[in-house]
Amino acid sequence: MKYEDFKIISSASAIPKRVVDNDELSTMMDTSDEWITQRTGIKRRHVAVNETTSSLATQAAVKLLDQSDLDAADIDLIIVATMSPDYLTPSVGAMVQGNIGADHAIAFDVDAACSGFVYALKVARQMMMADHEMHAIVIGAETLSKLIDWHDRSTAVLFGDGAAGVLISNTANQGSFISEDLTTLGKLGKYLTAGQVGVKSPFAADDTQYSPFFKMNGHRVYGFAVKNVPESINRALAKAGMTVNDIDHFVLHQANERIIERIAETLNAPMAKFPVNINEYGNTSAASEPILLAELVDKQIIKRGDVVALSGFGGGLTVGTMIIKY
Repeated sequence: MKYEDFKIISSASAIPKRVVDNDELSTMMDTSDEWITQRTGIKRRHVAVNETTSSLATQAAVKLLDQSDLDAADIDLIIVATMSPDYLTPSVGAMVQGNIGADHAIAFDVDAACSGFVYALKVARQMMMADHEMHAIVIGAETLSKLIDWHDRSTAVLFGDGAAGVLISNTANQGSFISEDLTTLGKLGKYLTAGQVGVKSPFAADDTQYSPFFKMNGHRVYGFAVKNVPESINRALAKAGMTVNDIDHFVLHQANERIIERIAETLNAPMAKFPVNINEYGNTSAASEPILLAELVDKQIIKRGDVVALSGFGGGLTVGTMIIKY
């Protein structure tokens, strides 16, 4: 038998306990709750204090297993989408594999920033197109708070920490995958950067001071998102022979509520189909879509059989859309 699809078995999230609201930020920089809310829709964000990217991803993985009939020994593949790992090596995926005792699983990370979760699902699906049953955990996990200049209101107000993901199996006759569209616009990558590193050795002549903090051209990123995300969604719909009306829920990257409203308008779709939770979590990059997905499933807003369009967009610059049946 040839397995060519995947089924979502469970979804789960792990969120830091520490909450930083807009009023608290206003004591640290020249901003206000009104200024942030009007421009972004964000009211609060969760910030890691004792948690790390790997510990949050591990918590999410444990929950995924708890909600399934599978044990860690049954997992064949672990992929973590992140742009804020604990180390350059070992990968967060490898750390999760060790933490949960999934000794038979291969594990690694994918870095496509805010599109990372969809890109990781794509990689997982390709790897699961095998002649035997496989089980995989795909997680988006971030601690972006360590990449933020907490005195720069243009970026500090936007980001938060968290992790979430799905456990998937390639059981052949109950697949979730419908279609996808992935795009990378590397020539525009300079408009959103973070974690810059330089050559630091006694042999290097470069004495440039490199900054690890987020730098963003908000105007250019906004323009990129409102143009390219609807185009990506429409391409994925065309591949599936579907229309916007066939989608029950658009689970979009939670970058900015105004961007999501503009995307809905461009697609001529009601905002009721575009759930948002950015007010509570801010922009959590690769964790954004799976956090929202897990929340909607937990609240039974997304039910079995619903058609969902996942779409991430951001650093790279990248866009990733995948249409699935939950």
